[in-house]
Amino acid sequence: MASSSGTKDVGPQRSMSRRMTKMASMVEAGDDNTTVDSETVPSSLASIAPILRVANEIEPENRRVAYLCRFHAFEKAHRMDPTSSGRGVRQFKTYLLHRLQKEERETEHVLANDDPREIQKYYQNFCKKNIREGQYTKKPEEIAKIYQIATVLYDVLKTVIPSSKVDNETQKYAKEVEEKKEQNEHYNILPLYAVGVEPEIMKLPEIKAALRAIRNVEGLPSFLTSTEKERPAHDILEWLAVIFGFQKGNVANQREHLILLLANMDVRKKNPHGYEQLDDETIKELMNKIFKNYRSWCKYLHFDPILESPRDRRQQARLLYIGLYLLIWGEASNIRFMPECICFIFHRMAKEMHGFLFGNVQQVTGDTFIINPKGEEAFLKEVVTPLYEVLRKEASGNKDGKASHSTWRNYDDLNEYFWSGKSSKLKWPLDGKGDFFVHSDTAKPANKKDNQPVGKPKTNFVEVRTFWHLYRDFDRMWIFFILALQAMIIIAWHQRGSSSVLFDDVVYRSVSSIFVTAAFLNFLRAVLDIVLSFKAWRSLKSFQILRYLLKFIVAAFWLVIMPVTYSRSFQNPSGLLKFFNNLGADWQSHSLYYYCVAIYLIPNILAAFLFLFPFLRRSMERSDWHIIIMLMWWAQPKLYVGRGMHEDMFSLLKYTLFWITLLISKLAFSFYVEILPLIEPTKTIMNLTVSSYDWHEFFPNVTHNIGVVIAIWAPIVLVYFMDTQIWYAIFATLVGGIHGAFSHLGEIRTLGMIRARFESVPSAFSERLVPYSKEEARQNLQDDTTERISIAKFSQMWNEFILSMRNEDLISHKERDLLLVPYSSGEVSVVQWPPFLLASKIPIALDMAKDYNEREDADLFKKIKTDDFMYFAIIECYETLRDILIALLVNDGEKKVIWRICREVERSIRNQRFLKEFRMSGLPLLSDKLDKFLNLLMEENGDDQSYRSHMINTFQDIIEIIIQDVMNNGHEVLKEVYTFQENNKKEEKFQNINIDLLHSRSWREKVVRLHLLLTVKESAINVPMNLEARRRLTFFANSLFMIMPRAPKVRNMLSFSILTPYYKEEVLYSTDELNKENEDGISILFYLQKIYPDEWKNYEERINDSKLVYAGKDQAELVRQWVSYRAQTLSRTVRGMMYYREALELQCFLDFADDKAIFGGYRAIDKNQSDYRILKEQAQALADLKFTYVVSCQVYGMQKKSRDIRDQRCYANILNLMLTHASLRVAYIDEREETVNGNSEKIYYSVLVKGGDKLDEEIYRIKLPGNPKIGEGKPENQNHAIIFTRGEALQTIDMNQDNYFEEAFKMRNVLEEFLKTHHGQRRPTILGIREHIFTGSVSSLAWFMSNQETSFVTIGQRILANPLRVRFHYGHPDIFDRLFHLTRGGISKASRVINLSEDIFSGYNSTLRRGYVTHHEYIQVGKGRDVGMNQISLFEAKVANGNGEQTLSRDVYRLGRRFDFYRMLSFYFTTVGFYFSSMVTVLTVYVFLYGRLYMVLSGLERRILEDPSLRQSKALEEALATQSFFQLGLLLVLPMVMEIALERGFRTAIGDFIIMQLQLASVFFTFQLGTKAHYYGRTILHGGAKYRATGRGFVVFHDKFADNYRMYSRSHFVKGLELLILLIVYEVYGHSYRNSSLYFFITFSMWFLVASWLFAPFIFNPSGFEWQKTVDDWTDWKRWMGNRGGIGISPDKSWESWWNEEQEHLKYTNMRGRILEIVLAFRFFIYQFGIVYQLKISHGSKNILVYGLSWFVMLTALLVLKMVSMGRRRFGTDFQLMSRILKLLLFLGFVSVMVVLFVVCDLTVSDIFAALLAFMPTGWALILIAQACRPCLKGIGIWDSVMELSRAYEAIMGLIIFMPVVVLSWFPFVSEFQTRLLFNQAFSRGLQISMILAGKKDKTPSS
Repeated sequence: MASSSGTKDVGPQRSMSRRMTKMASMVEAGDDNTTVDSETVPSSLASIAPILRVANEIEPENRRVAYLCRFHAFEKAHRMDPTSSGRGVRQFKTYLLHRLQKEERETEHVLANDDPREIQKYYQNFCKKNIREGQYTKKPEEIAKIYQIATVLYDVLKTVIPSSKVDNETQKYAKEVEEKKEQNEHYNILPLYAVGVEPEIMKLPEIKAALRAIRNVEGLPSFLTSTEKERPAHDILEWLAVIFGFQKGNVANQREHLILLLANMDVRKKNPHGYEQLDDETIKELMNKIFKNYRSWCKYLHFDPILESPRDRRQQARLLYIGLYLLIWGEASNIRFMPECICFIFHRMAKEMHGFLFGNVQQVTGDTFIINPKGEEAFLKEVVTPLYEVLRKEASGNKDGKASHSTWRNYDDLNEYFWSGKSSKLKWPLDGKGDFFVHSDTAKPANKKDNQPVGKPKTNFVEVRTFWHLYRDFDRMWIFFILALQAMIIIAWHQRGSSSVLFDDVVYRSVSSIFVTAAFLNFLRAVLDIVLSFKAWRSLKSFQILRYLLKFIVAAFWLVIMPVTYSRSFQNPSGLLKFFNNLGADWQSHSLYYYCVAIYLIPNILAAFLFLFPFLRRSMERSDWHIIIMLMWWAQPKLYVGRGMHEDMFSLLKYTLFWITLLISKLAFSFYVEILPLIEPTKTIMNLTVSSYDWHEFFPNVTHNIGVVIAIWAPIVLVYFMDTQIWYAIFATLVGGIHGAFSHLGEIRTLGMIRARFESVPSAFSERLVPYSKEEARQNLQDDTTERISIAKFSQMWNEFILSMRNEDLISHKERDLLLVPYSSGEVSVVQWPPFLLASKIPIALDMAKDYNEREDADLFKKIKTDDFMYFAIIECYETLRDILIALLVNDGEKKVIWRICREVERSIRNQRFLKEFRMSGLPLLSDKLDKFLNLLMEENGDDQSYRSHMINTFQDIIEIIIQDVMNNGHEVLKEVYTFQENNKKEEKFQNINIDLLHSRSWREKVVRLHLLLTVKESAINVPMNLEARRRLTFFANSLFMIMPRAPKVRNMLSFSILTPYYKEEVLYSTDELNKENEDGISILFYLQKIYPDEWKNYEERINDSKLVYAGKDQAELVRQWVSYRAQTLSRTVRGMMYYREALELQCFLDFADDKAIFGGYRAIDKNQSDYRILKEQAQALADLKFTYVVSCQVYGMQKKSRDIRDQRCYANILNLMLTHASLRVAYIDEREETVNGNSEKIYYSVLVKGGDKLDEEIYRIKLPGNPKIGEGKPENQNHAIIFTRGEALQTIDMNQDNYFEEAFKMRNVLEEFLKTHHGQRRPTILGIREHIFTGSVSSLAWFMSNQETSFVTIGQRILANPLRVRFHYGHPDIFDRLFHLTRGGISKASRVINLSEDIFSGYNSTLRRGYVTHHEYIQVGKGRDVGMNQISLFEAKVANGNGEQTLSRDVYRLGRRFDFYRMLSFYFTTVGFYFSSMVTVLTVYVFLYGRLYMVLSGLERRILEDPSLRQSKALEEALATQSFFQLGLLLVLPMVMEIALERGFRTAIGDFIIMQLQLASVFFTFQLGTKAHYYGRTILHGGAKYRATGRGFVVFHDKFADNYRMYSRSHFVKGLELLILLIVYEVYGHSYRNSSLYFFITFSMWFLVASWLFAPFIFNPSGFEWQKTVDDWTDWKRWMGNRGGIGISPDKSWESWWNEEQEHLKYTNMRGRILEIVLAFRFFIYQFGIVYQLKISHGSKNILVYGLSWFVMLTALLVLKMVSMGRRRFGTDFQLMSRILKLLLFLGFVSVMVVLFVVCDLTVSDIFAALLAFMPTGWALILIAQACRPCLKGIGIWDSVMELSRAYEAIMGLIIFMPVVVLSWFPFVSEFQTRLLFNQAFSRGLQISMILAGKKDKTPSS
C-alpha cells in the first residue's frame, strides 16, 4: 500500500470501504470514465487536475503508478479542503476514494515488488526514453507533454519515497526537468524554446529576426532572482514583467503576439531570403500604429509623449515601449473598453520605465542598478484591480439594466474622465483616494449639511429617456424641414395660379417670418442642451458651462429681437428685387428686421463657407492651437473624439448631389401633392360658421373651426416629416443599382452565362488571385508557355472548390467528375476544360459526321471548329484514347498498330482525305463499344479472370471495328505492321493487357474523364442541379471579373485572426435530438431529409463509396455532422472558417511549388518525398503565421465541470472540434474557488486552450481582477478573448455564420484593401463584407427575411459606404484593422443596456476616431437568420430596442452634431431615423383616425360637408385621402427588388415580387412595422431593452394561441383592436352623409394594417387553421387564463405572472414616463364623451349632465362587478345558497333596470351596442391609468380589483381574436391553402411539406 511521506495521518485511509453515495452522479457526468475524474475536478481543487490527467495518460503503461498518482491527488485534495466545504468537493472526494479502493485491489506491480521502487523505476525509464532519447526526435508539443508528465511523476514520487532515499539518477533527471520545464510548456503558435525537431515556422527568417530583436537585452539592468542571484532577462518582455509585475501568462501571450506582428510586417518590406536583422522601419511603423491614439491623447491634453529614446538604442527602446503597451493591454481586462485610461496607465509606467532605462547610472561608480523584481501579480493588484473595482461598483448601480442611465456612470463616462486634465492629478502609484475612485454611493463629508449619498456626475453627456434627443441630435434637419414647411404653406396660401408669387410683397414678407421660427427653434435647442446635460455639469469645465449659458442667452436675445423687429417692419413694403437693388443704399430706410436677419445668418454663412472647404474645417477641428480652439469654441466645443471627420471634396460632392436631388424631389412632391391641395378646402372650412354641435362643446366660440383644421393638417404634417424615408428608399435603390452595375455585379448569374464566359475565367483568376511580381507579369505577357502553368494553378483551386462542394454533399460523384478540371493538360495538345462544358459535344459531332453527305473534309472541319468546345473535346478524346490504348498494351508490335492507325488519321486530315479514307458510318458502333470498354476499366475487380477475359475481348472488338468498319485500308495497315515481325507464335493478337495500370490514380481520372466526354449528353447542361451549388459557382465566377486588389503572395499578405463569441448555443446535434419527434411525429433528421433530399442522397453516396475513408467511421456521428452542417451551429461555423487555413495552404503550394508539382496536382504530391514534405510543412507554417481562429466559449470551463447532460455534450463537442482542427483555439472564463486570507473567494481567469491528444491543453492563463461580466455579455465575451488573437486584421464572425472554400481563397485580396489609401492618407479601418443568407429556402417567412436581409447587406450597405459615407459596423462578418481598434476601445462597446446593439457602436467609435469604413462585394460569408414568425419578431424587437437605446447615446449625439448637414441626413435616415419614421407611420394612422373621430362625433364633419355654401364637398373629401398611400410602406421593398434584378435578372425580380405579394409579404412587413414602432417607442419612454434569444431553430412547428397572445398582445393586438374600434365608429357615425367608396379608399390601408396586426401571427403559424390544433389551443388558452400567479410561476404558465411581467417597464420608469402613460390613456375617454350624446336615449340633449350620468352608469357597472367578485370569493365555498340568491337578485335587478330603460326612456338595441363602443375603451383607460399608479393602488388595496378587470378584458380580447381563427378552422381547404402559402418555395422544389406537417413518415427506413 502506498504511503505518503509525512502525510500518513492525512485523510481517510484507503482501507475504508464505506459505500459511495454520490458516485453515480459523478460518473454520469461524462461518457468516458477514464477522463471523468480529471475533467470534473471542483474549481477549488483545480491544482490536482494535472495529476489526474497524468494518471489517465500513463494508465495503459503502468496501472500501479497511475493508482499512486490518483492517491497523491486525493491526499492533496484532502489537505486543500479537509472539511470538504467547497462546492462539489465532498462528492468528488467520495468518488475518487471509491475508485482508489477498487484500484488498490486490482492493480499489480510491473517493474518492482513495492510502490517506492515501482514508481522510481518507472520514472527513470520514462525520462530515459522520452527526455534523453526523445528530445531531439519528438515534436515540441510532444516534448511539452513529456515534461508535464515528468514533473507530476516526480511530485508523486517525493510523496512515496523519502527524499533521502531517492537515488542519484532519479535526482539527476528531476533536476534536468526542473531546469527545462518552463521552456517546454504547451505553446500556441510559436514553440520558442523547441530543442527537438525544429518546426518549419521557427526556421522562417522573419521569425528569427523578430526573436533576435526582442532578445536584445544589452544595456538593460539586471535583476535579482529568488535565490538572490543576479541575472539578466531573457528578453525585453521578461524584463518588463520583472520591473512592473506582469503575469507570466500575459508575458508569454504578448511575447508571441509581438513576434508575429514584427515578423509579418517585416517580411513585406524585403526579400525573405538572406536577411537576419529586423528593419527599423518595421518597428517604426508598428510603433506609429500602436501609439497613434496615445500621441493624439498627449497632444489633446498638452502632455509630452514618453516615447523618446537615444539614437544608439532606438530599436530596443521602441520595442520596450511597444512591449509595455501590449503587456498593459493584455492584462487590462474590462479596462480595455477605456482606451484613454490605458493611455494614462502607459504614460505613467513609460515615465517610470524611462527612469529605469536612462536615469539608472550611479553617480560615483557608473554601474547600473540591480532591480528588485515585483511580484507576478503586482500590476494586477496595484493598477488593474482598483480601476476595475470602480467599474464594477458603477456597473452595479444599473440594477441589472433597470436603473436610469443618468444615475450611474458607464464605460464611456469613466473613460472620458481621462479626456480632461483631472486625470493628471491622479497619484501614481494609484492610491484609491483620488476623485476618480469616489463611487456614486459614497456619502458626503461630515461637514456638509446632511449626510445623504451624493451621485458622481456623468461625464460630458447624460443619457436621458426622452424623444427630445432626436431633436437635439439632429436639430439642423428638423429646423430645415420645419422652415421649409412654413415657407411652402405660406407660398401655397397666397398662390393664385401665378408662378412669380414669391416676388409679391406680401408673400415675401410672410415668408421672411421663417427667421422668427428659426430663432424659436434655436432657443429650444439651447434649452435642451442645458436641461439634458444638467446632470453632467459638475464634470464640465467652467468654459464649457459658460458656452452653454451664453448660447442660451444669445438664443433668448434672438427670440425676443426677431418677433419684435418683424412686427415693426415693412411700413413701406417692397418686393424682393427692389430690396436687393437698394440694399445698403440707405440703411435707415430699410427695415431693422432685415439687418437682424443678416447678422443672424453670419454663423450660417461661415459654416457654409467651411463646408465648401472640408480640408480647412478638418484642419481647424484637429488643431490643438489655443487660437484655433478659441475660434472654434462657439461653433463646436472641444472634444477628444469627433474632430475632423469631414470627408474629401469628391466624396462631399457625391453625397451632397444625392441629397440635394432628393430634397428637391421631396419638397416638390410635398408642395404639389400634400400641401397645395389642402389650401382651398382649409380656407373654405375656416370661413364657415358652425353654430351647433352633436355633443357638449366646451369651446363653442373658437373661430375658424380650428379643431377641424388641426384634424385635417396633423396627419399631413406627420407624413411630410416621414416621407423623406420613402424618398431615401427610392433614391438609394436607383443609385445602389447603378453602382452595383458598374461594379460588375450580376454579370454571370446563370449556368449558361458561366459556360459562355468560362474560357476567360482562368485568365481572370490569374489576373486577380495569382500573385505575380512586376517582372513575372511582364514575362507572362511575352511568354505564352506560362499559360499552361496559369491554367494548372487555376485547376488546383477550381478542383478544391468542387471537392469542397462534394464533401458538403451539394453535388454528386457524377457532378463532381463533370466539374473537375485535369491538373495537367501537358499530355494533350489542347486546353482540357471541365466536362460539363464539353458535355454532348462528342455525341453531336458523331451525329454530324455520320449524317454528313458532303465529301469535302474542309466543310466538316469548318463546322466543328465554329464551336471551340467541340473542337477541344474531339482533339482531347482522340489523344486520350490513343494514350490509354497504347499504355494498356504490353507487346511493342501491337503498340505499333495503334501508332500506325493514328498516323493514318493524322496524314488523311493533313491531306484533306479523311472522309475518303475513313467510313463515318462506323463511328456510332465504335462509340458504343468504347462506352462498354471504359465502363470495364472503371470497375474494381481487376484480379477476376472473367473480368480480364471480358476486357480483352472488348479491346479486340474495338481494334476490329477500327480496322474493318472505320478504316478503308485497315487490313493493309495490319499487314504492314506484322510483315516486319516474326510471327511464329500462334497466339491471338491484343490479348496481353497491362491491367495494373488502372491502379494509378491519374490513369483512372483519364478514363473517367474520357467516359464522360463520350457518353454524357444534354443532362450536363443543368449540372449542378443543387441551387446552392449553382449560386456559389455563379457568384465565384462573377466575382473574378469584379474590381479587387491583386493578391499578394502568402508570405507578403496581412496576417489576420477570426474571433467568434459563443455562449450556450448548439455545437453539434446529438443522436437523441436528431431522432426526437415533435407533437406531429416529426424528427429533425426526417425534416431535413425531406427539405434537402438531393443533399441526403449525395451524403449516402459519399459514405457508401469504398474509395473514400468513411468505411470505419461511426455512421451516427456522420449523420450528426450532416444535420448540424445544415443548421445554425458552432460546428458549421468552425468548418467554414477553417476553409481559410485550407485555402492558405493551397496558396502556399501554388506560390512555392515547382512546375512539376503544380502539373502533378495538389492532392497527388508524394508526401514521402522530402522536397514535397518540406513544401507541405512550409505551407502549414505560413498558414500558422498568417491565420488564427479563436472561439470565445465563455462558459466552456463551467460546461466541463457541469453535471447537466447538455453542458457535458457541448463540452465534448467543442473538445472534438479542437481535436479535429489543430489550429482552432478556445478561450474561456475559468471560475475558481480559492482561499484568500482564510475566506473562500471566486477567482476568474482568461484561459486559452488547444486540442491535445485526447483532451485540451492549456496554453495561457491570465488572472482577472474580478468577474468580467459587468455589462453586456457578448462584447465582454469578445473582450476577454481578443488578447489571444493575432495579426493586423480581425474578422468578427457570429456562430450562426458559414464560409466557403472559394470565398476563403479571396481573403488575401480583401486584406490588401487595408493598404489602399483613400483620398490622401486615409486607409480603411473596417472592411465591410457582404453576406449570403442561407436560411431562405424553406418557408415563405424565411424567404421574406432572407430577401430583406440580403438587400440590406448588399444594396443597402453599398450605398451607405459610397456615396453616403455613413457605413458603420452592422454585425459580422466585417474585418477590423486590429491594431487601430485594440488601441481605441476594441471591436464593440459593453455598457449595460445603452450598448445593447454592441456591434454598431464599434462603427460609431471608429468613425468618431477618424476611421474609414468601406464595403466590398466580391467576397461573401454565409449567415443564418431566424425563420419562424416569433423568432423573427424577437429579432426585430431586439434591433428596435437597440435603436431606441442608440437614440439616447452620446455616440449618435456626437455624430449627428459633428457631421456636415448632408452626411447627417444620411446618418439619420439609415439608423435611428428609420425606426422613428416607422413609429411616425403608425402614429399617422392614430392621428388621422382620432381627428376623424373628433370631427364625426362632434358633428363638425357633417355640418361642413352639408353646408350649402360649400359646393365642392368631394374636393374636400379627396383632400383627406392623400396620406393613405404612404402607410402601405410597399416602397420599402424597392431595394429588395432592385438587388434581385441586379444579381438574378429583371424578369426574376418582377416574378419574385409578384409571388411575394401573393404570399402576403405585405402582411408580414406591415406586421413587423408594428413590432419596430412598439419596441422603439417603449424603449425611449420607459426602457426595458434587453437581449432576446431567438433560438435559431429551423424545424417548422405550430405555436400555440397562448404563446402568440403573450408575445403580441401589447405590441399588436391591443393597438389593432383600438384601430378597429376607431374605424367602426368612423364608419357608423359618418356613413349617412359620406361617399362610401371614398371612405373605403381613405381607410383601406388602415383596414389592411388592422387585419395584419390582428391575424398575421395566425396566418404565418404552421397548422394555424387545423381544427384539432385549434381545439388544443383553446384548451391551453383557458388553462393559462385561469391559472393563478405567484412567486416562481413562469409567465407561460399563468396569465397573472405574464400580466405582472408585462408591466415590468412601468416599475422602473421615471415620473415623466408615468405621467405620459396617463395622458396617453385619456384618449380612450373621447369615445364615451362623444358616443353618449349620439344615443337615442339622450333625446338630443347636449347638457354636460348627460356625460356625468354616463360616468354614474360606468361606476355602477364596475361596482356590480366588484360585488359579484367579492360574493363569489366570500360565499362561493361555504354559502352556496347565499351566492346563488345574490346572483339571482343581481340578475332580476339588471332585467328590471333594462325594462324600465326600454319602456320609459326609449332605450334601443342600437344604443346598447353603441354603449359597448363607448364604455369598453373607458374601462381600458382606467386599467392603463391604474397600472401607471400601481404603487398608490396597492397601498389602498384595490389592486386585485384592477387585476380581475384586466383579466376580463384580456379574455374578451382573446375571444375576439380567436373567433375568426375558429371559423376558418372549420373549413379544411383553409389549412391546405395556408400550407401552400407558407411553403411555396418548398412546393416549387417538389418537397413533401404536407407530409412533414401531417407527420406521415415514409415507411422505408432511412440510413
